[in-house]
Parts: sequence; C-alpha cells; structure tokens
Amino acid sequence: MRVEPSEDTRSAVKSADRLLDLFELLARVNGGLSHSAITAALGIPKSSLTQLLKTATGRGYVAYSAAGKSYRLGERFTSMARLTSRRQDLVGLAQPVLERITAQTGESAALNILKGDDAEVVATVSSSQRLVSHMRLGDLAPLYATSGGKIILAHMLQDRRDEYLARVRFEPITANTLSSAAELRRQLDKIRRDGIAYSHEEFTPGIIGLAKAVLAEDGQALGSLNVALPAIRYTPRAEALIADALDEAVAELHRRLASA
Repeated sequence: MRVEPSEDTRSAVKSADRLLDLFELLARVNGGLSHSAITAALGIPKSSLTQLLKTATGRGYVAYSAAGKSYRLGERFTSMARLTSRRQDLVGLAQPVLERITAQTGESAALNILKGDDAEVVATVSSSQRLVSHMRLGDLAPLYATSGGKIILAHMLQDRRDEYLARVRFEPITANTLSSAAELRRQLDKIRRDGIAYSHEEFTPGIIGLAKAVLAEDGQALGSLNVALPAIRYTPRAEALIADALDEAVAELHRRLASA
C-alpha cells in the first residue's frame, strides 16, 4: 500500500528545494541580488522568500548589505568551502603521521572527520600486537561515543553544537555510553579546556580511546587523531606516551597544512 506524504512533509521538502535554489542562484552572480530580483528569478512568493532569507541570514549562509539592499552568500559558505578543502588536504597528509604514532605508542591510530552526526575513519594504522583494536576505513561512530567524535564536537561552532545537543538521541552502545546531553556538555567543556578527549569503553567494551583535534584557522576541527588500545594496557604511563605522540602528530599536521 502506497502511503502519500503528509502536508507537513511536502511543505518541508518544498522549503528545502527553495533554499537550495536560493543558494545556487546567489552562487552564480557577482555581488548581490535584491529581494525583488530573487523573487523574479526563482518565482517564490515574497512572503515565503522573506522567511527563507531570515533563516539563511540568521545562520550566516546569506549576508545582507543594507547599503546595496542586496543579498549574497555569507561567510558560513566560505568557511565551509575552506573547511572541506583543508579536510581533503589533511586526509592526504595523514598516513605517515599515523604510522609514526603507532610506532611510538605500539597502539592503533586513526584520522576521523565529521560525517553527518558521526565521526568517520578516513585513514588508519593498526597495531602489530596480538591484542589490538582495529579501526577500519569507513567505520562510523556517533560523535558522543568515541574520543575522536567528542573532540570534533567540542570544536564545532557553538550554534551547530547546541543544535546537535538539542536533538541527539543517545543509544546505549555499551554500559559506559553517555546517556544525557547535560553530561556530554560537561565533557565537551572539559575537552575544550584540556585539549584532549577520552572514551572509556563507551563504544567498544574493553577499549579506551584518546584523541586530539587538528584545527582549522577558525577553531573548528578539520579532523581528529585518535589512539585506541585495550583497557588492560591502559596505564598512566601509556596515557602520557599517547598524549605526547598525539601532540607531536597534531603539530606536524598543522605545519604541513600551513605549507600545503
């Protein structure tokens, strides 16, 4: 039996289409366009366009010039383009750095980037020890459940982070997985202060994770470097060794990105 989409669903899809049409139009023009010019080009009712522009300017995706009474793409788009480009650079530079982390620590290491509400493994090196945590290319994990995800979340722009915290639904992946936005928010505050994130058997039983962020110029995380190890090998000495190796790796990637 075919189920027809609800009126609310059709309305949401129409709004999304109009918003994308707006962005594509503004991307094609030099300078900006007036409200009336956008209405004429897209065939959107003035009242509907006003609401779209209010939302888009409020989020920074569209900027309004009072002097020219015109709209253009905003800084958020420019920032996203830079972030995407730098992430691609980062993935290309990461493999030898991860190999060095594993050589220094004896543990598995990975580079993670943001993908929707998850952290995705995009480069990885596995430990040669018999008892090992394998992180595979393409693996996805909720941001709240891993060290690499938490530190990416901690360095999100505040409005995006707040939006995520307002809507996230916590799945009990293990007995230690976080279960409330309040606790996650407290952890994120501490992560920003300390510069390091931890996951204590929150995604995989018996596995501890530590992560540090590779940051863009605007303070957002281009990605995160993490080390995962069996809890049985997690000691204060191992923690210090891993933290130092991650510090060195992040510094090296920042240097390489600066000259890329």
